[in-house]
Amino acid sequence: MAIALRKPQEIEKLRAANKIVAGALKLLEEHTRPGVSLKELNDMAEEFILAHGAKPSFKGLYGFPSAVCTSLNEVIIHGIPTDYLLKEGDVIGYDIGTELDGYFGDAAVSVPVGKVTEEDEALIACAKDTLYYAIENIRDGMRFKELSHLIEQFILDRGFIPLRGFCGHGIGKKPHEEPEIPNYLEGDNPKSGPKIKNGMVFCLEPMICQKEDKAVILENKWDVVSSDGLRGSHYEHTVAVINGRAEILSKV
Repeated sequence: MAIALRKPQEIEKLRAANKIVAGALKLLEEHTRPGVSLKELNDMAEEFILAHGAKPSFKGLYGFPSAVCTSLNEVIIHGIPTDYLLKEGDVIGYDIGTELDGYFGDAAVSVPVGKVTEEDEALIACAKDTLYYAIENIRDGMRFKELSHLIEQFILDRGFIPLRGFCGHGIGKKPHEEPEIPNYLEGDNPKSGPKIKNGMVFCLEPMICQKEDKAVILENKWDVVSSDGLRGSHYEHTVAVINGRAEILSKV
């Protein structure tokens, strides 16, 4: 496994790409309300990305048709924007990627539409809080499996479970690079496998299920749901390991 170590100037290029992602996500959050369509939101974000000199890196990636993954309610990741109009009480996930000067950005949020149930508030909070807890605990020298184990335990302690079969990932001159970072421990030894080092840049993205962790891909070949058929949530940041700690690149 070859995990790239980025030079400071490369990290700044990745930061620039990720700032555009963060700005686009902020724009979508501000416009999340009943009556707006998923396609409108997608177009809004794509225009923002292009206006800032970047490309929407998801568009055409592995055949994905749009600039934004819009994952509605039971869809946890990879939702395709449609003409669906948001309704009060929906939960919508936005996942956005950019390419700027040959470097990539990637981040995601889950957002309530108007007032949602306490259960949905807890579901969204689990993804967000897991992400920030993991970032705060990253140290130079810890193993990626330790990080995956920490993420899994946090999710389980909240009464939810991580989606299986999908994971966080390295990022740099490609949208997806080594390593893969599951939200659960694979095997039984967290003290094994590659270590986190200064200069590494990667995406963490907790994907939260309620009762069952098996992923099911719907007929459009993109939308990913849990086999329990219940709502999920998803949060993601791109981070760089600098001076022994993780720094979030995908923020405004």
